[in-house]
Amino acid sequence: MGPRLHATQIRQFLARYNYPLEDDDLLARRNRIQKEKKMRLEDLCAVCDWKAPRAAGHARRNERREVEEITAAALRARSERVRVEALQVLHGVSYPTASVILHFFHRDVYPILDFRALWSMGFDQPPQYTFEFWWEYVEATRNLLARARRTLPSLSMRELDRALWQYSKERQGRG
Repeated sequence: MGPRLHATQIRQFLARYNYPLEDDDLLARRNRIQKEKKMRLEDLCAVCDWKAPRAAGHARRNERREVEEITAAALRARSERVRVEALQVLHGVSYPTASVILHFFHRDVYPILDFRALWSMGFDQPPQYTFEFWWEYVEATRNLLARARRTLPSLSMRELDRALWQYSKERQGRG
Protein backbone atom coordinates (compact mmCIF):
# COMPACT_ATOMS: atom_id res chain seq x y z
CA MET A 1 0.00 0.00 0.00
CA GLY A 2 1.23 3.47 -0.82
CA PRO A 3 0.54 6.81 0.82
CA ARG A 4 -3.07 7.62 1.59
CA LEU A 5 -2.28 11.31 1.14
CA HIS A 6 -1.71 12.07 -2.52
CA ALA A 7 0.92 14.62 -3.52
CA THR A 8 -1.81 16.84 -5.01
CA GLN A 9 -3.57 17.05 -1.60
CA ILE A 10 -0.58 18.29 0.40
CA ARG A 11 -1.30 22.00 0.00
CA GLN A 12 -4.89 21.74 1.27
CA PHE A 13 -3.99 19.70 4.36
CA LEU A 14 -0.97 21.86 5.11
CA ALA A 15 -3.21 24.95 5.05
CA ARG A 16 -5.39 23.39 7.77
CA TYR A 17 -2.50 22.15 9.93
CA ASN A 18 -3.21 22.92 13.56
CA TYR A 19 -1.07 21.40 16.31
CA PRO A 20 -1.19 22.83 19.82
CA LEU A 21 2.58 22.63 20.43
CA GLU A 22 4.51 24.94 18.15
CA ASP A 23 7.98 23.98 16.97
CA ASP A 24 9.40 27.54 16.98
CA ASP A 25 11.77 26.75 19.85
CA LEU A 26 13.26 23.80 17.99
CA LEU A 27 13.54 25.76 14.74
CA ALA A 28 15.32 28.57 16.61
CA ARG A 29 18.00 26.08 17.69
CA ARG A 30 18.56 24.66 14.19
CA ASN A 31 21.29 26.97 12.86
CA ARG A 32 23.46 26.73 15.98
CA ILE A 33 23.15 22.94 16.22
CA GLN A 34 23.88 22.46 12.52
CA LYS A 35 26.90 24.75 12.79
CA GLU A 36 28.26 23.07 15.93
CA LYS A 37 27.18 19.58 14.71
CA LYS A 38 26.15 18.64 18.23
CA MET A 39 23.35 19.22 20.70
CA ARG A 40 23.45 20.40 24.28
CA LEU A 41 21.51 18.80 27.11
CA GLU A 42 18.99 21.66 27.05
CA ASP A 43 18.43 21.04 23.32
CA LEU A 44 17.72 17.38 23.95
CA CYS A 45 15.31 18.27 26.74
CA ALA A 46 13.51 20.72 24.44
CA VAL A 47 13.11 17.98 21.81
CA CYS A 48 11.74 15.56 24.40
CA ASP A 49 9.40 18.19 25.86
CA TRP A 50 8.00 18.71 22.35
CA LYS A 51 7.83 15.11 21.10
CA ALA A 52 7.50 12.93 24.19
CA PRO A 53 6.77 14.93 27.36
CA ARG A 54 6.56 11.73 29.43
CA ALA A 55 10.14 10.87 28.38
CA ALA A 56 11.44 14.37 29.10
CA GLY A 57 12.32 13.47 32.68
CA HIS A 58 14.46 10.61 31.40
CA ALA A 59 16.29 12.98 29.06
CA ARG A 60 17.30 15.15 31.99
CA ARG A 61 19.20 12.15 33.42
CA ASN A 62 21.76 12.37 30.61
CA GLU A 63 25.13 13.94 31.31
CA ARG A 64 25.93 17.09 29.35
CA ARG A 65 29.19 15.77 27.93
CA GLU A 66 27.58 12.51 26.81
CA VAL A 67 24.75 14.36 25.04
CA GLU A 68 27.27 16.44 23.13
CA GLU A 69 29.47 13.47 22.24
CA ILE A 70 26.64 11.16 21.18
CA THR A 71 24.76 13.78 19.18
CA ALA A 72 28.01 14.86 17.49
CA ALA A 73 28.62 11.24 16.45
CA ALA A 74 25.06 10.90 15.15
CA LEU A 75 24.98 14.21 13.28
CA ARG A 76 28.37 13.58 11.66
CA ALA A 77 27.89 9.89 10.84
CA ARG A 78 27.69 8.72 7.25
CA SER A 79 25.80 5.55 8.12
CA GLU A 80 22.03 5.93 8.41
CA ARG A 81 21.93 3.21 11.05
CA VAL A 82 24.56 5.00 13.14
CA ARG A 83 22.70 8.30 12.81
CA VAL A 84 19.44 7.01 14.22
CA GLU A 85 20.64 4.28 16.58
CA ALA A 86 23.47 6.23 18.25
CA LEU A 87 20.90 8.74 19.47
CA GLN A 88 18.98 5.97 21.21
CA VAL A 89 21.88 5.43 23.62
CA LEU A 90 20.63 8.60 25.34
CA HIS A 91 18.05 8.33 28.12
CA GLY A 92 14.60 9.30 26.85
CA VAL A 93 15.39 8.79 23.15
CA SER A 94 13.64 6.13 21.05
CA TYR A 95 13.08 5.99 17.30
CA PRO A 96 10.36 8.69 17.31
CA THR A 97 12.50 11.12 19.32
CA ALA A 98 15.62 10.30 17.29
CA SER A 99 13.59 11.05 14.16
CA VAL A 100 12.75 14.51 15.55
CA ILE A 101 16.44 15.20 16.18
CA LEU A 102 17.35 14.20 12.62
CA HIS A 103 14.32 16.05 11.20
CA PHE A 104 15.19 19.37 12.78
CA PHE A 105 18.97 19.26 13.07
CA HIS A 106 20.53 17.09 10.36
CA ARG A 107 21.26 18.66 7.00
CA ASP A 108 19.65 15.73 5.17
CA VAL A 109 15.85 15.57 5.14
CA TYR A 110 14.13 13.20 7.54
CA PRO A 111 10.47 12.74 8.42
CA ILE A 112 9.23 12.59 11.99
CA LEU A 113 8.15 9.10 13.03
CA ASP A 114 4.63 9.56 14.35
CA PHE A 115 1.56 7.32 14.36
CA ARG A 116 -0.44 9.91 12.41
CA ALA A 117 2.15 10.38 9.68
CA LEU A 118 2.71 6.62 9.48
CA TRP A 119 -0.99 6.08 8.85
CA SER A 120 -1.08 8.82 6.20
CA MET A 121 1.84 7.14 4.45
CA GLY A 122 0.04 3.78 4.46
CA PHE A 123 2.20 2.13 7.12
CA ASP A 124 0.87 0.02 9.96
CA GLN A 125 2.31 0.86 13.36
CA PRO A 126 4.70 -1.98 14.23
CA PRO A 127 4.79 -3.51 17.71
CA GLN A 128 8.42 -2.38 17.90
CA TYR A 129 10.43 -0.04 15.69
CA THR A 130 13.46 -1.42 13.86
CA PHE A 131 16.07 0.20 11.71
CA GLU A 132 14.65 -1.53 8.62
CA PHE A 133 11.15 -0.21 9.30
CA TRP A 134 12.43 3.30 10.01
CA TRP A 135 14.56 3.36 6.86
CA GLU A 136 11.68 2.12 4.67
CA TYR A 137 9.53 4.93 6.08
CA VAL A 138 12.28 7.54 5.47
CA GLU A 139 12.66 6.45 1.85
CA ALA A 140 8.89 6.37 1.21
CA THR A 141 8.47 9.84 2.67
CA ARG A 142 11.42 11.23 0.70
CA ASN A 143 9.87 9.75 -2.46
CA LEU A 144 6.53 11.44 -1.75
CA LEU A 145 8.38 14.72 -1.13
CA ALA A 146 10.16 14.39 -4.48
CA ARG A 147 6.84 13.75 -6.29
CA ALA A 148 5.17 16.66 -4.52
CA ARG A 149 8.01 19.03 -5.43
CA ARG A 150 7.09 18.65 -9.10
CA THR A 151 4.16 20.98 -8.45
CA LEU A 152 5.30 22.52 -5.15
CA PRO A 153 9.04 23.10 -5.73
CA SER A 154 9.70 24.83 -2.41
CA LEU A 155 7.91 22.23 -0.27
CA SER A 156 10.00 21.27 2.76
CA MET A 157 9.98 18.01 4.66
CA ARG A 158 8.64 19.99 7.63
CA GLU A 159 5.63 21.08 5.58
CA LEU A 160 5.06 17.56 4.23
CA ASP A 161 5.24 16.22 7.76
CA ARG A 162 2.61 18.72 8.88
CA ALA A 163 0.32 17.80 5.98
CA LEU A 164 0.68 14.08 6.79
CA TRP A 165 -0.20 14.76 10.44
CA GLN A 166 -3.24 16.87 9.51
CA TYR A 167 -4.48 14.34 6.96
CA SER A 168 -4.52 11.64 9.64
CA LYS A 169 -6.14 13.94 12.17
CA GLU A 170 -9.01 14.53 9.76
CA ARG A 171 -9.29 11.09 8.16
CA GLN A 172 -7.90 8.34 10.38
CA GLY A 173 -10.61 6.07 11.62
CA ARG A 174 -12.82 6.98 8.68
CA GLY A 175 -11.14 4.66 6.19
